Amino acid sequence: MSLDSVTQSVDEAVSGFFEPIAEWLGEVVFYAVPVGGTDLPLIVAWLVIAGLVFTGWFGLVQVRKFKLATDVVRGKYDEKGSAGEVNHFQALTAAVSGTVGLGNIAGVAVAVSIGGPGATFWMILCGLLGMATKFVEVTLGVKYREVHADGTVSGGPMHYLPKGLAERFGKNGKTLGKVLAVLASFMILFFGLFGGNLFQVNQSYAQLVSVAGGEDGALGSSAGALFFGILIAAIVGIVLLGGIRSIANVTSRLVPAMAGIYIIACLVVILVNITAVPDALTSIVERAFNPQGVAGGVLGALIIGFKRAAFSNEAGLGSAPIAHSAVKTKHPASEGLVALLEPFIDTVVICTMTALTIIIANPDSLGEDIGGVTITSDAFETVLPWFPYVLTVAVLLFAISTVLTWGYYGLKAWTYLFGRSRASEVTYKVVYTVFAIAGSLLTLQTLIDLADAVLFSLAVINIIGLYLLAPVVKRELNTFLEYVRARNAGETTGDDDEDQETAKTIV
Repeated sequence: MSLDSVTQSVDEAVSGFFEPIAEWLGEVVFYAVPVGGTDLPLIVAWLVIAGLVFTGWFGLVQVRKFKLATDVVRGKYDEKGSAGEVNHFQALTAAVSGTVGLGNIAGVAVAVSIGGPGATFWMILCGLLGMATKFVEVTLGVKYREVHADGTVSGGPMHYLPKGLAERFGKNGKTLGKVLAVLASFMILFFGLFGGNLFQVNQSYAQLVSVAGGEDGALGSSAGALFFGILIAAIVGIVLLGGIRSIANVTSRLVPAMAGIYIIACLVVILVNITAVPDALTSIVERAFNPQGVAGGVLGALIIGFKRAAFSNEAGLGSAPIAHSAVKTKHPASEGLVALLEPFIDTVVICTMTALTIIIANPDSLGEDIGGVTITSDAFETVLPWFPYVLTVAVLLFAISTVLTWGYYGLKAWTYLFGRSRASEVTYKVVYTVFAIAGSLLTLQTLIDLADAVLFSLAVINIIGLYLLAPVVKRELNTFLEYVRARNAGETTGDDDEDQETAKTIV
């Protein structure tokens, strides 16, 4: 029996078993209500409303404290002797690498294709709102993290939900928090294996095959797929063995490189069509409020833009706090401010660059019922025939960085559920690398759909916790701002070990 027939049999068997579960959960999680001639998924409304609430609660923190956030990333307010494993910049790039991926390339193309240029406007607005949500969840991630005896750190919703709720609501809060922590861990682990790993490898392999001669090319065979899967698995396995420090060292170089390559590629298309830029920008604004040919009119464009942004930057899902929790700091809100830059980079910058490139290039495939990567690739190809190869490099870098970061997220969820023993960690890393190999051979679309539904289920749990713990975040922000004022006034050097300590548990 050939490898192709084996993988096809596995795909069919898995799909047949999980399809009813995936369909049911997808209908529940992505339940949509008709609004103005189109459908609004309630989970998208849930995420957007959270962004609105936290933007108001913290007084436009994403605007007022944007410069402070960049100062923190640059290390201006670093403190010697702080617990943690990585600096602010490394924590940011590690988290960004988990959100910047194929969604920025393929998902935006689909949004523009369906919602028109106006969807870009609403996508940017949703990204700006998501900055406030990200600030809240990451501040909590650092506040309630665990610093282990060996200096490694664990954080995320599986830590701040039980600890924070217990602190605010006592015994009942502690019980509820533990239940939510187990659910959150399972959801993160499940998505990590299928959405953050298998799907990324599968789609990057598909893009590589498309520019390497298709199915008749050197990589189009099952042997080529297996080679690609093993290569990616080897890279991921080696980096994962080094923990967050190793991941951060890779992503702190990989993320700027891949973002730079992609943005330069977009800029080339834009500069070649520079005379079309004013009309493109005008159409983005005008068609946000007066879209043409979009189901639901303005609401249709708004919903499509919000949906793409919410799915892209993961604000409110609880994943990013896991990476940010490893930062070296004594003030949780300092990393919360750093984290608000994440949706800005992911959605406001990279997603907008993709949309602008597609709108300006206006490839023939725009509006056709095809994959989003193809539309973006065709937009690049309108300038130079070899641009799809640049896109392929970007896709591969995006995919590898995403797989690495979700490998770390999954590890923290796994160790919360099964313990931090060496055997437990090695078992997880072996399982994760095997899934990377499988990603090049199997589609497992049903499981990927199920993983999406599982991850967005976490948003419901996580955001309820964020609302309940928002007063804690307010106090942490005020504490950090007082420290910044004192530091700027020369009243402290940042080296004093008696500075306000973060609330953490040494285990």
